[in-house]
Amino acid sequence: MHLVDSLGKNKKLKYITNLNEQAVSISVESYAEATNNIAVGLVTTGPGGTNSITGVAAGWVDFIPMLMISGQVKRADMIGNSGVRQKGFQEIDIISLVKPITKYAVTVMNPEDIRYHLEKAVYLAKSGRPGPVWIDIPLDVQAAIIDEKNLKGFIPSEEKKNNNLEIAIEKVIELIKKSKRPVILAGNGIRLGNAEELFQSVIRKLNIPVLLTWKVIDFLDENDPLNFGRPGAIASRYANFIQQKSDLFISIGARLDTGQTAYNHKNFAPNAKKVIVDIDINEINKLNMDIELKIEANAYDFLEILNKKIQNITFEKKEKWINFCSELKNKYPIILEEYYKEKDFVNPYVLIDILSQKLTEKDAVIPGSSGICSEITMQSFKVKKGQRVYNNEGFGSMGFGLPASIAGTIALNRRTVCITGDGGIQMNIQELETLRRLNLNLKCFVLDNNGYGSIVNTQNNYFKGNYVGSNEESGLTLPSMEKLSKAYNLKFYEIKNNDYLIKYIDEILEYNGPVICNVKIPETFTTMPRTKSKVENEKIITLPMEDLWTYLDREEFNKIMSF
Repeated sequence: MHLVDSLGKNKKLKYITNLNEQAVSISVESYAEATNNIAVGLVTTGPGGTNSITGVAAGWVDFIPMLMISGQVKRADMIGNSGVRQKGFQEIDIISLVKPITKYAVTVMNPEDIRYHLEKAVYLAKSGRPGPVWIDIPLDVQAAIIDEKNLKGFIPSEEKKNNNLEIAIEKVIELIKKSKRPVILAGNGIRLGNAEELFQSVIRKLNIPVLLTWKVIDFLDENDPLNFGRPGAIASRYANFIQQKSDLFISIGARLDTGQTAYNHKNFAPNAKKVIVDIDINEINKLNMDIELKIEANAYDFLEILNKKIQNITFEKKEKWINFCSELKNKYPIILEEYYKEKDFVNPYVLIDILSQKLTEKDAVIPGSSGICSEITMQSFKVKKGQRVYNNEGFGSMGFGLPASIAGTIALNRRTVCITGDGGIQMNIQELETLRRLNLNLKCFVLDNNGYGSIVNTQNNYFKGNYVGSNEESGLTLPSMEKLSKAYNLKFYEIKNNDYLIKYIDEILEYNGPVICNVKIPETFTTMPRTKSKVENEKIITLPMEDLWTYLDREEFNKIMSF
């Protein structure tokens, strides 16, 4: 009550009203990712808090600085140590629920402590490895009269310096000098550490191939001579070849999750000496592979020292290696000419290819966080330097695309394209009203495969087509996007095939206001190339990530691997 009332009275603050608390937390996560700064969400007690957990969990696994503030029943109505499950109406112990997915979570029981808790929460959200924090404020604490001048503040302790960092970096430089096939993998720790300029300086000086995780897809232009793609379980074929053929692999600020390593640590860059730089030693120690150097450091600190040390060093040019990488990049494009020959549906790769051509360096692209809307966009979108492209891949929840792109459009103040699924958009369909109300320059492309395509493909691949809750024949139905768009008074297009897409794409992108565009795609469309798993002795085994499906001719494959 009192928090909301104060928000309405404070003219310095601008608030955005969502229609569901899950959309609030997703929007907060997205806004923080767009700005690389803390964002704040405000929700009510009980179900308001529990509805918000999904977005907070997403921020936790992707290290996003976000502050959630929840209302709580007055202190006299809290369960405390009574042993009962609830005393106050809508009461729930939200702090116990969110502690595992926050860096700091507290109920403010003393009004005089509010400054301390807020300052501590904001500091922890942004420092070290960023992440969500949560402040829970009982109703009577909200209403308390306080003297702002006499409130106790939070004083952070001094951060420990890594005295061995310079020694480790000297070793990295020697490894680079001796290597014949080095490669750098850039991760989101570079952005979180505000070290992108340093990163650009370092790679230009070293002049060795750079690979990008999906979180930093927008660090390099598609045609940058050092950009050699995004490796992983779903990837560009050339990026995986380059990674797997390297003799020195340097990862900076990438947590190397299962999607990045293709569930196969033992075969990850098998011939390379590995240097892993991460602010969290636990992220390095989780890797079941030989590591030459484990460097626990903030990406900024690592790159700052490295940048200084290499300025007066002349490195041997790796021309043979660079040329080999360039040949692979030219030989194995993700988007093939044959994809344009589809007549009955839109091939999703054609959609991404055309958007890559049409969007300018001032635009943003924010796909959903799971399924082909995420996979194909992050795998194949051709970035122009200056564009902002991101999603929350770690948590992979359906329903992220719409509220995340709304928040991103507001944060970035630029034309934004959202690519989501016909199933995923239903998870937060109410935010179409938020989109209409704010009249944002957001173009939402809904990939319509008449069901849950990823689940359909899984049930085809591993369960002999035993469909369960994944399409119309197995008990799942989805409403008409055209009727929903009309109900929310939003401009609607339906793209039935590649020809329709080419005909209407300019009109859609140039429309002055929000657009919902339903894109008809095949019901069983599969992302490729990608790693493929097989069932062997009743176990699912992932094949090596250099050997992506669809498979190359063995003679051609072996020739590349023999370089």
